[in-house]
Amino acid sequence: MNNSLLANLIAFYEEDPADPFNVYALAIEYSKSDLKEAERFFDLLLEKHPDYLPTYYHAGAFFAALEKVEKAEGIYQKGVELALTQKNAKTHRELLSAYNNFKDELDD
Repeated sequence: MNNSLLANLIAFYEEDPADPFNVYALAIEYSKSDLKEAERFFDLLLEKHPDYLPTYYHAGAFFAALEKVEKAEGIYQKGVELALTQKNAKTHRELLSAYNNFKDELDD
C-alpha cells in the first residue's frame, strides 16, 4: 500500500466524509492491505450511500473473496437492480456478469 496515497485519501475523507467517492477510494485502497478497514468502509458505503453505484461491483467481489456468500450475493443483486433503476446499461451488464460468475463459482 502506498502510504502517501492512503494519507491523502484519509485527508480527503476527513475533509468531506459525506462524499461517497472518498469512502469508496478508502475501501478500495484498504482492500489491498487491511481487510478489516476495507470491510468497514464498504459497509459504510452500503449503509450511508446506497445509491452510489460504483460500490456494488467491488463490494460484491470483496465479500465473495472473504467467503461471505450471502452478503456478496445480496450486494450483487442490489447493484444489478440499482443499475437498472439508474438506467446505467454498461454497469448493469458488468454487475450482471460479475454476479453470474459469482454464482457459477458457487456451483463448482
